[in-house]
Amino acid sequence: MVSPNSMRILVASKPVDFRKGHDGLATVIQNELGRDPYSGVAYVFRTKRSDRIKVPWFDGTGRVLACKRLEQGRFVWPAVRNGVILSMPK
Repeated sequence: MVSPNSMRILVASKPVDFRKGHDGLATVIQNELGRDPYSGVAYVFRTKRSDRIKVPWFDGTGRVLACKRLEQGRFVWPAVRNGVILSMPK
């Protein structure tokens, strides 16, 4: 099991279709990001409007999917250029 203090978090640079659940996001992680969805890394995905995020990860015993929808406003998202996140906003 991954300790919360040592958990790695990666931010996906492109929005995803939020109809995707555990299996669909695991497929995106593996096929589009070229990563292992069972590595214990948490991946942050967002909608185009940036008002919702989904964070899937494997905790050593099973897959977990956390979701958040803002009632007002949007998540602040880092600038992306050529598929690379430039820096986190302050």
